[in-house]
Amino acid sequence: MNAASKKVRVALIAHDNLKTAMVGWARTNLSKLKRMEVSATGTTGARIESELPLKVKKFKSGPLGGDQQIGARIAEGKMDLVIFFWDPLAPHPHDVDVKALLRIAAVYDVPMACNPSTADRIMRSFA
Repeated sequence: MNAASKKVRVALIAHDNLKTAMVGWARTNLSKLKRMEVSATGTTGARIESELPLKVKKFKSGPLGGDQQIGARIAEGKMDLVIFFWDPLAPHPHDVDVKALLRIAAVYDVPMACNPSTADRIMRSFA
């Protein structure tokens, strides 16, 4: 956790066909997210900011390096939680980046939710 601000640093990522689900999930968890330091890949962050009253630090779009930027934050100890709604059934040109992000979160023991049910369970741990 970020010692300076004591805020949980969370990254929100969603593949294209799951962005609407991510916005809905963020809407449901808005009061908790407002107390966190929220970042996201570019397109996901833009959608969230356009539809919800939430400030989001936006990285590049996933295929343009955003997944890797978030992975770097994990490796630097600057990310506490990742919510990544990814579609394992759709082909993605940046699939190696997705797998690298999943791997780096596991290596650094950063919680990662890959679907709404898991994300909901993790968010319940925050008052």
